[in-house]
Amino acid sequence: MRGAPMPMITVIHGDRRTDREWEGTLTGLDVFGDDRTVVAMRVADETRDLHRELADGDEVTAVTIDSDEGLSIMRHSCAHVLAQAVQQADSDALLGIGPPITDGFYYDFDVAEPFTPESLKALEKAMGRIIKERQRFRRREVSDDEAREELAGEPYKIELIGLKGGSSDEDGSSVEVGAGQLTIYDNLRRTDEVAWSDLCRGPHVPHTGYIPAFSLMRSAAAYWRGNEKNKQLQRIYGTAWATMDELKAYKHRLEEAARRDHRKLGAELDLFSFPDEIGSGLPVFHPKGAMIKMEMENYSRQRHVEAGYDFVSTPHITKAQLFETSGHLGFYADGMFPPMHIDEERHADGQLKRQGQDYYLKPMNCPMHNLIYRSRGRSYRELPLRMFEFGGVYRYEKSGVVHGLTRARGFTQDDAHIFCTADQLHDEIRSLLTFVLDLLADYGLHEFYLELSTRDPEKSIGSDEEWEQATDALRRAAEASGLELVLDPGGAAFYAPKISVQARDAIGRSWQLSTIQVDLMEPDRFELEYAAADGTRQRPVMIHRALFGSIERFLGVLIEHYAGAFPPWLAPVQVVCVPVADEFNDYLAEVAATLRAKGVRVEVDTSDDRMPKKIRTASKSKVPWTLIAGGDDRDAGAVSFRFRDGSQRNGVPIAEAVELITEAIATKVQV
Repeated sequence: MRGAPMPMITVIHGDRRTDREWEGTLTGLDVFGDDRTVVAMRVADETRDLHRELADGDEVTAVTIDSDEGLSIMRHSCAHVLAQAVQQADSDALLGIGPPITDGFYYDFDVAEPFTPESLKALEKAMGRIIKERQRFRRREVSDDEAREELAGEPYKIELIGLKGGSSDEDGSSVEVGAGQLTIYDNLRRTDEVAWSDLCRGPHVPHTGYIPAFSLMRSAAAYWRGNEKNKQLQRIYGTAWATMDELKAYKHRLEEAARRDHRKLGAELDLFSFPDEIGSGLPVFHPKGAMIKMEMENYSRQRHVEAGYDFVSTPHITKAQLFETSGHLGFYADGMFPPMHIDEERHADGQLKRQGQDYYLKPMNCPMHNLIYRSRGRSYRELPLRMFEFGGVYRYEKSGVVHGLTRARGFTQDDAHIFCTADQLHDEIRSLLTFVLDLLADYGLHEFYLELSTRDPEKSIGSDEEWEQATDALRRAAEASGLELVLDPGGAAFYAPKISVQARDAIGRSWQLSTIQVDLMEPDRFELEYAAADGTRQRPVMIHRALFGSIERFLGVLIEHYAGAFPPWLAPVQVVCVPVADEFNDYLAEVAATLRAKGVRVEVDTSDDRMPKKIRTASKSKVPWTLIAGGDDRDAGAVSFRFRDGSQRNGVPIAEAVELITEAIATKVQV
């Protein structure tokens, strides 16, 4: 007589899918323990520790350390190791939150004194000892009361227990508590002695030895749960990677990013500044920076004219009523500067004579473009109607997030709004996406992927049907592009879903640039109409499109992409002429005049510096070409042609030099 069938699970590891029988109990470690690249497992859409038991019929998927999820788990485990090291060094340190983040992790602490570079080095060594101990992570389920009793000395953890069900990814509290069962993780030594414990949802790697490469990067002040009304804690940032080579590569990328920092290069190249007298996040552009900005804008204008856009211009401030109609005051007021109350008049006795009104600096241009559309009757024959503006906008970014040109409070949006019929929508989006990608490529960016941001039901207007229609139109256009499409659930603005064009720069970083949004709500709120072919009045569909996001931000991205060495067509100074001696100043002035007549931005260095220093100065300024002339060059009607990479051609006839320079500028090549 045959016995009862043995329990069976299905194991998925990469492309392999196998069935496995067993007797007794089976854990994830029994299945994957021989493969140190597996840090956790996914069972029925839940990611679990490998220590947990499996049940008959489970489908078990390996979560490897080189996956995004696996890296996050390992990094969060590393955050626990950091917190253990901190409390070993300072028993009075109180624990905040320690979530994984992009490329690493952090942990917040309430400590008497800020961390120093020396203390970070000591903590890193202590973490190394904990990792070498191979301390096991043990998960324990606890009740709320049990957790409060066990963590009575950790006030921030007690607060998180009270948040259960209301935690957030934004402040990192979701890694501690969720809507269900509370859990505490113990770090166990080989003797099963508890070395340290922390409130946490998990999962974690099986033991600390699964953390192959880590480093503490820096410390900073941070408000508890990101709220400036709360106490200021001390945050330690760290990074962790699947291999030591990846850690070294990451640190190299950081060094390269620091070298390319647009704020540093902006000062060195004399492009822009942020005077304290004007205010945080409000840049002024110096002549060289303004020249680059002008070239960027002029080329964009040219391409928009060729693509059939109509240029418009709108003021920087407006009455509050406009943003009440658009919905911005209901959904975006925190991102707007406070109102200016003006036009109020009073009699001599103080009695109100004329009611004043609130005016706002505009955070975006779309409400004003709606008014231009509504200024007269529109026919279907006019659609699609494409409006474009370089519009100055102002957004009240918190001081902690203001970051040079890439996160400013005042900037210029290259803003377009397209009004079309529902039948025109799909073709218009596809055409828009092609236009956007082609234009970004002209500025030297070629690696893209797309992100589709969908509705947040708690922060949006409009019906489900309208959102589905708009989202589907964007999805179809994105899929037709052939580019990688990544979903951003709940990331849309309150009025419309969007496609974001994400561009990778020269060192592999991703930047969100162009956005395309399909808006079925604003036309209704502004009662926009057009006369259809059948004589009925119809609502147009509105497409919002920012190509650069903002001119200032895009310039910051380009500075870092090119490390300040702009292609000739964008370089603020394209040619510097360096005479071997003062007697050749006039000769090079004539060469410069010839180039200037061809539209080339050229300077002659007639300073008192010696020639080698003049050449070094031109090199530090990242000028594409330096033209040098002495007696032989003057006699031959030629110049010595020095390129940005240090190579040089001597005796180049002036006509040939002019042609080489003007052709390179016209064809937008990089030299």
